[in-house]
Amino acid sequence: MFNAERPAPSDLPSTGRLLKSTGIAAVIASALLVTTVLPAEYGVDPTGVGSLLGLTEMGRIKMQLAEEAKADAAAETAGSSAVAAPADVPSLPSGPAEASPSPAVQPTPAPSALQAQAWADTTTVNLAPDDGYEVKLVMEKGATARFEWFTNGPKVNYDTHGDGAGINYHGYGKGTNVDRQEGELTAAFTGSHGWFWRNRSGQPVTITLRTSGDYTDMKQYD
Repeated sequence: MFNAERPAPSDLPSTGRLLKSTGIAAVIASALLVTTVLPAEYGVDPTGVGSLLGLTEMGRIKMQLAEEAKADAAAETAGSSAVAAPADVPSLPSGPAEASPSPAVQPTPAPSALQAQAWADTTTVNLAPDDGYEVKLVMEKGATARFEWFTNGPKVNYDTHGDGAGINYHGYGKGTNVDRQEGELTAAFTGSHGWFWRNRSGQPVTITLRTSGDYTDMKQYD
């Protein structure tokens, strides 16, 4: 058996070198946290580097997926604990569990108005089970776009929101188990505003989106 020789004090790093190395490591870790981890995991991009690298969008979608999973779990829990109505008391039909939109998304007062609308763009989205897709309109603050979207039957989850300079997420409204929506979307700020859909129906679904109004471009993300 051999005993290792104890290193001489001169061979050991000094306290100053250890502190310097620790400081450098802390600075590097902080830089990675701000430029990559926060954008990629939480959609927070204080430096703008995450947007340039495409990480902010990925983080924002991750957060949306987490919110959807919580909503789905809450809906399942509520459904399993619901008490059936007595046989002699008719049950009221339940509508889709749709969240009320903010005042920026105004429902169209008369269906005939949309039927007569000459749409500028029609977009078709095909989603496999559990897939998601996003379509956004590039709009100036205060601009208004008319829209309607509907599925070929199965119901989907949706999130109407926007993002822009210094704004990673601004919600207009969201809902679950919905097969159509129509109205007007007024931009709260200059940026991209639109819809994210997630197919939780367990079967393929086709979504048709029709839009017209004050927008300069349309972006699509899968």
